[in-house]
Amino acid sequence: MYYPKISSTCKIPKYKQILQAIIDDVEKGVLKKDQRLPSINDLSAELWIGRDTVERAYRELKGQGIITSIQGKGNFIAGTGAKRLKILLVFNKLSSYKKIIYYSFLKTLGDKATLDLHIHHYDVQVFKDIIEKNLGKYNYYVIMPHFSYDADQNEYKRILRSIPGEELVLLDKDLPSLNSKYLAVYQDFEKDIFNALQSALDLLNKYQKLTLIFPVDGQYPIEILNGFRYFCLCYNKNFSILNNLAEEVPHTGTVYITIEESDLGDLFKKLKQLNFTPGKEVGIISFNDTALKEVLSVTIITTDFEAMGQTAANLLLNRKQIKVKNSFYMIRRTSL
Repeated sequence: MYYPKISSTCKIPKYKQILQAIIDDVEKGVLKKDQRLPSINDLSAELWIGRDTVERAYRELKGQGIITSIQGKGNFIAGTGAKRLKILLVFNKLSSYKKIIYYSFLKTLGDKATLDLHIHHYDVQVFKDIIEKNLGKYNYYVIMPHFSYDADQNEYKRILRSIPGEELVLLDKDLPSLNSKYLAVYQDFEKDIFNALQSALDLLNKYQKLTLIFPVDGQYPIEILNGFRYFCLCYNKNFSILNNLAEEVPHTGTVYITIEESDLGDLFKKLKQLNFTPGKEVGIISFNDTALKEVLSVTIITTDFEAMGQTAANLLLNRKQIKVKNSFYMIRRTSL
């Protein structure tokens, strides 16, 4: 016998949990047309809740045409209802690269789902409000769990744990400390930058120093910093880490690694003033590709944003609860 799943700790009223659970399972195909539901007494006893709670949920389901009652026989699923999945996307920001993920995800889903997009802006309280207002209303919650450096990790992990594992999808970053089963398509920021730089040792060896421009207010994953530092220590490279290029005078024999587009622009201005040519006096590596970087022949290191969206959508549609590391690679150009 089918029984909807509800949570005793969830703030959503139990009748609404029953209502949404049955609607979700109809949409997912778990419940089929004409399938019999538990009686009010049976469901009340199974879930340890009052009859009036079950009765209210069933009454609303009848009103929406989801179930029908046959006197003397019970309650049955009236039809398959809406077949489109409801998905809530919660991104940390909407950059040009996040848009690539979004449109790739949307295109891969096609007409099988409807999406609502929210932005938490690295703010745990904003994230909490989004989830609490929408918990129980969607089939899947696709989250980018990037938060400010001083964010309360216990709090945002608690919020993530409030989402059932079978409904949770983490994008761009994994959180193994959640200790639960869920779908994730992620970057391993620390290993990715280490491996990318390692793959370019033949080019890096002609330079005497590596400098990473890592903005303190950019909310970028600290793992990038850790991976860069670890690479330099492992290969005995002289290195430095700057917040920006405001006070920096580019030095011959230095490779500059930029994350933000504005820092890359500032670097090119300074090189022009010094009459330096990228790939000769200095080297340049930039995160993530753009048409302009290709025109300027800037060496880049990047994940495949389009593949991330496609992979997440395909795994979701196939109801997989696995973790997939997204590809990360270097495109060599003349700036190195």
